Amino acid sequence: MKLAELLENMDVVKLTADPETQVTGLVSDSRKVTPGCAFIAVRGYDTDGHRFIPSALEKGAAVIIGEEAPQGVPAVLVRDSRRAMAVAAGNLYGNPSRKLHMIGVTGTNGKTTTTNLIKTVLEKAGAVVGLIGTNRNMIGGREFPAERTTPDCLELQKLLADMAEAGCTHVVMEVSSHALFLDRVYGIDFDQGIFTNLTEDHLDFHKTMEAYAQAKARLFGMCRRAVINIDDPWAKTMLDAAGGEAFTYSAKSDSADLTARDIKLGLSYVRFCALMTGRLEKVTLPIPGLFSVYNALAAIACAVCAGVPLEAACAAMAQCAGVKGRAEVVPTDTGYTVLIDYAHTPDALENIIDTVKGFATGRTIVLFGCGGDRDPMKRPIMGKIAMDRADYVIVTSDNPRTERPEAIVEDILVGVRQSKKPTPVDVLVDRREAIAHALSIARPGDVVILAGKGHETYQEIDHVKRHFDEREVVAEALQKFKAD
Repeated sequence: MKLAELLENMDVVKLTADPETQVTGLVSDSRKVTPGCAFIAVRGYDTDGHRFIPSALEKGAAVIIGEEAPQGVPAVLVRDSRRAMAVAAGNLYGNPSRKLHMIGVTGTNGKTTTTNLIKTVLEKAGAVVGLIGTNRNMIGGREFPAERTTPDCLELQKLLADMAEAGCTHVVMEVSSHALFLDRVYGIDFDQGIFTNLTEDHLDFHKTMEAYAQAKARLFGMCRRAVINIDDPWAKTMLDAAGGEAFTYSAKSDSADLTARDIKLGLSYVRFCALMTGRLEKVTLPIPGLFSVYNALAAIACAVCAGVPLEAACAAMAQCAGVKGRAEVVPTDTGYTVLIDYAHTPDALENIIDTVKGFATGRTIVLFGCGGDRDPMKRPIMGKIAMDRADYVIVTSDNPRTERPEAIVEDILVGVRQSKKPTPVDVLVDRREAIAHALSIARPGDVVILAGKGHETYQEIDHVKRHFDEREVVAEALQKFKAD
């Protein structure tokens, strides 16, 4: 590709390179530079890519793209390297988002389940759907591992190009606040943007809820139609940011374009009637919890906006399956139930406990920790929520990363001590031991919630990801109980 083609629609301040230069690739990591490629220097939070320009040139970079560059080198000076990288990545892969019906889902909780529900509904309607998310990436029926909720722009544009080439007609993707703030999705044409909810999370990065909300709201200035949960207190922020048409959904208000009526919450399902423009359609989704009603409404609203008839979208809900690590039942062959759930925010922990208490015939035992190097403000909040709502609490470790697990636990215990409810609480920092302890105290009818890890099959300690699959941990503990 010629450099001129790579720079199309880029905000270039100064060009000292020959626009006819043939560029063989595009990288932002100087360690990956190969002869003839373009190196984009990006200022990060830990390091500044501009420092590695000499290394990139030594390895044969044909051109430097950045906010500054040494004199006398072939360079493209831009106002914003992150946005320049997103534009260049799109150009490199032929701007595949323009060939696909793009759906972005953002919010604190519910993104993974909602994207999977949308995928199922659209496929039932005949679409070929690509999925990009926290759990996995999918091209049709093929599955690929996912490293983060939203890939960086280079990986993302390649993935979209692969999806287009494989015949996908639609792509539904989770869009994180980090991805929006750091311009990973800059330049992507979204047909629809969906807002699920906003609760406390990532304040280590965004600092305030207002800043967090504004980061999420960026999606709605990038889409043709916004699909908004108007029951959420931050809905107005999203609606104000919407540059195009908005479609609203609610489980409470008939003023929304789509409303849930006659909600029934069961042990393994939710049922309700979807009301839209005077029409009522019955909905059954085989995933429990009030939050599942909201996820279903988001998926139905999105499908309707994408041209699927309301009746077909509602009927498809009955054929949707749960997502790994989201209210996932672990087979135990015991008189009690074990659930694995990704709940790692205050609102998500509250939701899963309340859901379980709605059907548990015995005690609700919740085991949880909090991630290291992440928002420390939510730790005491989650401690108090667990004490106030559960019948038995076990505080343990999650992904401590570079923090001391004991220090994270102590932050949680601040909230535990604030609760006035005399809930029994145990502290076992080692998560494997904590899980074995939870199973050892469980009685028939109890539900044990293993919260926080969800789909993850590792623990991250001191920059090292160590294999840790809670399904295996449960099986090992039960086997040991039998042997003893």
